[in-house]
Amino acid sequence: MKFKVPISVGFSASLILLIAPAARCQVADAPDGTVAGIPANYTEAHVGAYKLPDPLRLENGQAVKNAKAWTEQRRPELLKYYESQIYGRVPATAPKVNWQMVSNDASALGGVAILKELAGHMGSPDGPAIAVTLYTPAKAAKPVPMLVSISFNFPAGGRGRGRAASTNNTNALTRDGTSRSTNAGGAAAGVALRGTPAELISHGFGYTRIIYNSIETDIEGQTNVNLARKLALSPGQTAPAEDEWGAIAAWAWGISRVVDYLETDPAVDSRRIAITGVSRLGKTVLWAGANDPRIALVIASCSGEGGAALARRNYGETIAHLVAPARYPYQFAGNYARYAKDPSQLAVDTHCLISLIAPRPLLLQTGDTDRWSDPKGEFLAAVAARPVYELFGKRGPDDNLPHPGQLAGDTLAYYMHAGGHGTLPSDWDIYLKFLEQHLKP
Repeated sequence: MKFKVPISVGFSASLILLIAPAARCQVADAPDGTVAGIPANYTEAHVGAYKLPDPLRLENGQAVKNAKAWTEQRRPELLKYYESQIYGRVPATAPKVNWQMVSNDASALGGVAILKELAGHMGSPDGPAIAVTLYTPAKAAKPVPMLVSISFNFPAGGRGRGRAASTNNTNALTRDGTSRSTNAGGAAAGVALRGTPAELISHGFGYTRIIYNSIETDIEGQTNVNLARKLALSPGQTAPAEDEWGAIAAWAWGISRVVDYLETDPAVDSRRIAITGVSRLGKTVLWAGANDPRIALVIASCSGEGGAALARRNYGETIAHLVAPARYPYQFAGNYARYAKDPSQLAVDTHCLISLIAPRPLLLQTGDTDRWSDPKGEFLAAVAARPVYELFGKRGPDDNLPHPGQLAGDTLAYYMHAGGHGTLPSDWDIYLKFLEQHLKP
């Protein structure tokens, strides 16, 4: 079935897109559940009807007909709305970051890489530090493209409280760039494990890992105004204002501060910086890519509600689940909770967030059994963002939800593996193909 555009005008005088179900593949239904006392629907027939604001119509109702109008008029409108109502704006009092080289190993990964350990001190030279590990090929003849992974920092033996589970190998690396969960000697033995610095180096990329909670903490049910956001508080202020940054915006801000550093490193081609993250960090890289045009490519894994999945779809996690007091309200602007009861009151939906990254390459990766993250909702958001990419002559996925294992789209792409939440080793085949296609190392 195709998308239909009715003549009627909807919220904020915007033309509305009516969503029809995607044909061919379907995500299997599952029994409904309850999270934080709030029902969660996993039956497609119970999603209900909904409408999406047209990303190509200004707030005054005028149509956006070309890339210039999008870039100069519509994009700033959407960005400002996302800042004030969803993720929160970064205040002018955000701390400055002072970068320090902690160590420099010129013969890492068996001599094929240079390893730098960095500390980005926030606020002062001895302030709390953003923890960063940077690998570049030791024998590269010219600056290389870089994949920046904002990653969880699980302690040995299990996950920390309040952190999302993931199967991404990059989430638990030893100092030599291999995975703790697999053969720790793989890189030294010449075997590049999936998603590790060794594999990226073997494909001509550099690799940067950011520990996310060195920027701002992340514990469910707490305020988490502890690091970057605490340093930004004005005298007498105890918490960010309702339109100021939540933790996701703080983590995204941290990514941009790392990009600041990468622009100074002669081994890095700062025009070809890609970013990736999983789960809440998938949400983070989407917002970072929307905000920072220096980021050349985004790979968002299982970003779900509050990320790429359509908020208006009553399926899996909803805004109400996200902002429940014992869960993740601190990750968003305070204003976001206003839309928990009725997401249709938002002047945007997540196809607008995706559109903010255009015309840069974006890959949405998810899993067919990760119903909590609404994999179909992510696909429908990508299709609804396609007209913006087409303004720039770029292609996105067609109207048919692909089967697991099939990459859909081009510059705007969608990939669903057979499995659940997180990044599987086989997903790296798709990631590397996407990186090489668009960044051409």
